[in-house]
Amino acid sequence: MRPDYSVYLVTDRPLCGGRALMEVVAQAVQGGVTMVQLREKHADTREFVELAQALLRVVRPVGVPLLINDRIDVAMAVGADGVHVGQRDMPYADARRMLGSEAIIGLSVESLEQAREAEQWDVDYFGVSPVFATGTKTDTGDPWGLEGLRCLRRASTKPLVGIGGLGPSNAEDVLRAGADGIAVVSAICGACDPVAAAAELRRAVSAAS
Repeated sequence: MRPDYSVYLVTDRPLCGGRALMEVVAQAVQGGVTMVQLREKHADTREFVELAQALLRVVRPVGVPLLINDRIDVAMAVGADGVHVGQRDMPYADARRMLGSEAIIGLSVESLEQAREAEQWDVDYFGVSPVFATGTKTDTGDPWGLEGLRCLRRASTKPLVGIGGLGPSNAEDVLRAGADGIAVVSAICGACDPVAAAAELRRAVSAAS
């Protein structure tokens, strides 16, 4: 069964405002999040593994896949559902060889050239980064915008997950431009009510379908 990328949460502990990450993720899943990516740029390996194990206890009973950002070793250690890699992370081919054919592996694409090169690979989805300018993730190329996303949709057969500056106000436009899913960070991690924030994004997905 093809994974559901429609409401995709990328975690950010500092944005949770002192709340436990597990609490925020549990509420987000309750509200309708369909995929979770654990992103930890500053945690050491032991802490990263412990966080991943704790998140698996939250998401696995309800059938929501957990992906690990960048760290293939962490994904393998905890038995996560897959990884997301960027253009400056471990090469996709090596990640696939290490994790096997059943793992979900997403790849960030920041240009049509990158997407065309990766189209021939068995990547599960492209992370279209960034759709709009964002302060959450600054090590990216120029924003795709809606027209860039439409061009990519015409050029690629892969599922497309948009990320970067996304929220309830523009989610429907991004989906109608060709995205299969909306990835958000601050729109849920920084929300006072993660259940309501996730539910609002689910409504946007339903409206665009």
